[in-house]
Amino acid sequence: MEKTLAALYGEDNLSKAKFRYKGLIDGLETKGREENASVRLFSVPGRTELGGNHTDHNHGKVLAASIQLDAAAAVVKRGDNKVFFRSTGHKDVEVDLSTLSIKKEEYGTTHALIRGIAAEMTAQGTPLGGFNANCDNQVLSGSGLSSSAAIEVLIAKIFDALYCGGKRSSLELAKIGQKAENIYFNKPCGLMDQCTCATGGTIAIDFSNKEKPLIKNIKQNLDDDYTLCILATGSSHANLTSDYAEIPKEMKAVAEYFGKSVLREVDEKLFFSKITELRKSTGERALLRAIHFFNENRRVDAMLSNLKNQNIEDYLSLVNESGDSSWQLLQNVYSAKQANEQSLALAIALTKNFLKNDGACRVHGGGFAGTIQAYIPRAKLDSYKKLMENIYGKGSLTVLKIRSVGAIEIK
Repeated sequence: MEKTLAALYGEDNLSKAKFRYKGLIDGLETKGREENASVRLFSVPGRTELGGNHTDHNHGKVLAASIQLDAAAAVVKRGDNKVFFRSTGHKDVEVDLSTLSIKKEEYGTTHALIRGIAAEMTAQGTPLGGFNANCDNQVLSGSGLSSSAAIEVLIAKIFDALYCGGKRSSLELAKIGQKAENIYFNKPCGLMDQCTCATGGTIAIDFSNKEKPLIKNIKQNLDDDYTLCILATGSSHANLTSDYAEIPKEMKAVAEYFGKSVLREVDEKLFFSKITELRKSTGERALLRAIHFFNENRRVDAMLSNLKNQNIEDYLSLVNESGDSSWQLLQNVYSAKQANEQSLALAIALTKNFLKNDGACRVHGGGFAGTIQAYIPRAKLDSYKKLMENIYGKGSLTVLKIRSVGAIEIK
């Protein structure tokens, strides 16, 4: 186990990791524990999107990576059909698996995710039982690092390990988590977050076939010259649900004009030939978002090529292009309904002014509020940290490290 912990967290953090997991074991609920059941340990990383902003829901291409921040849990089998889920900083959750139907009163809760994941696995023919889990989720909430996807994959991994011998692939675990979020949690989402958390490392995903997305692992050495960071601006995602929902809705409205369900199925040349008619049918913002989609798909291919060939400067130029496209075409840097609140736009402007064309930055995750992503030259990191934390507060800047391992049972 010590070797695995060192690989996940680094030799320098081994003692800290051991202390963390000991605390999780000590905090396990004993009630309902199956006689002689052993304690088992699990870890699922968060993720950062590197390219392909808002493309997965229209079957586009993305570039993403798992990170060192993770959701970890100590788990023990129960002798009954209940799940007891404890998580640091949250109220304990208990779910009776004898009922697996959708409960509207559970929308947006961990109860819904546990019930939804159990329902999908049961539908797939896996007879499930209960467990007690004590979790510590260090994936920053509201940061675009997919803390919720990490929890979904964690729950799926636990069920699979306890009751199916850990046979499911990372893609299968990701799909189960996504389905639970879509149907039981009642939140529309693509598959990128869960897929990256489950798979691990830097990956390129092509969602052209949503049932069998093409996933490629990539070797990269970004850490050599640049530090990948996210900056939390302190802005809230509250009241932005409609803004997020409008992006896939408008993209799909363009696709529907051509008798297609998603933009990936639309011929780009045909799209541009019908701009006059589309302006009247879908509105102009939908067209701008569609143009972003087409360009971003090509950009992901170019980013992938540059990473493979270690053309870091060209890669960073494309990161900046992606950020500019998200700002100008996708329009998810601030909400048009709250135009006086432009925390992400300001953070990007300040970062660009600091970098002077050396490095890159872009909106991170869903956008509208929350965080930006920045590639800072190592020699400038301390200065950038001081500048931004003077503005956004101590601890607002988080350095990310790419983790090579996805969802794992630690043995």
